[in-house]
Amino acid sequence: MKVIYFTRDFNAHDQRFLTALAQTSHQIYLLRLESNPYTPQPRMIPPGIEEIEWIGGDKPFHWRDILAYVKDLKRVLKEIKPDVVHAGPVHTCAYMVALTGYKPLVTMSWASDILHEVKFDPWLARTATYAMKRTSVLVGDCDAVARKVKEEYHFPLERVVLFPWGVDLELFKPNGVPFLRKELEWTDKFVLLCLRSWEPVYGVKDTIKAFTRAAGEIPDLRLLLYGNGSQEKEIREMITQAGLQERVFLGGKIRNGELPAVYRSADVYLTAAYSDGSSVSLMEAMACGIPSLVSDIPGNLEWVEPGVHGWVFPRGDTEMMAEAIVNAFSNRKLLKEMSQNARQKAVEKADWNKNFQKLLSAYELATGGKK
Repeated sequence: MKVIYFTRDFNAHDQRFLTALAQTSHQIYLLRLESNPYTPQPRMIPPGIEEIEWIGGDKPFHWRDILAYVKDLKRVLKEIKPDVVHAGPVHTCAYMVALTGYKPLVTMSWASDILHEVKFDPWLARTATYAMKRTSVLVGDCDAVARKVKEEYHFPLERVVLFPWGVDLELFKPNGVPFLRKELEWTDKFVLLCLRSWEPVYGVKDTIKAFTRAAGEIPDLRLLLYGNGSQEKEIREMITQAGLQERVFLGGKIRNGELPAVYRSADVYLTAAYSDGSSVSLMEAMACGIPSLVSDIPGNLEWVEPGVHGWVFPRGDTEMMAEAIVNAFSNRKLLKEMSQNARQKAVEKADWNKNFQKLLSAYELATGGKK
């Protein structure tokens, strides 16, 4: 089967999907919409994947150029003659494919596209609606996505394939040395970890506000903060103004192979996201046996049961988040049991090798059983 994998940019999640797809018998073509300045470049395209040269892929996308993109996309489709196009996000890549009239279209929601981004822009809401009406099969990573497409787009659930992407359970596991704690001389400290991109939707500024408040009560509190993004200047200024430079370690972008050791150096993983699906970093933390402290959005609640896998606080409430941090510190005796529960949940639900097969089933559903 010929498959065109059309994505916004070539990020770490795309690389993981393409690496797995390259191991199948399918002929896979990569089509990138744009180049994101916050995506590390260059990223290695897996052997066996052919990247398509076209009008996009090496510069930011602008809606004013949509007609030129669609025209060139029609050329690509005519030349390659794919059996199926896998495209996402919904309101950009899938929309462009829908404009060409091509089918079958497997639309992949990245969760935040239809759960968050389309809510704040009427134009994006219209493009998502257009794409969904012309989608053969929708692939999503959480129940919230399924509910959204059923209730707002009237998309049939029998054409929805859900799986929470997943993680490599052999790479992300509890066993290992927490070397970063030793390097930072934080062995006897209570260490929190945040790995979210520094964008408004992920609430990293909320994380700094809550940490600042909690740090005033807990002298031994420390924060491992990784990532970058459009809010980098503000976040660095917040840390400096609060006088927390010695208590917050800024790790920048991190390579995937280094992640397990970083997770193992933390006592609790944090995410204050305002919108998300099944967060890969949350699954990785759980696979490493790290309890989590998460905002109460549906995507997080599918994974974290309060008191079992960690703690939950109201989205956007930095005071309650700070209280949850203090509560986690005060109940450190629960961490061992929560760690075991988190790992077990990951084993049961977040096994990448098992979950990836769902994507292949989506292709078969879209093509009427073709393999």
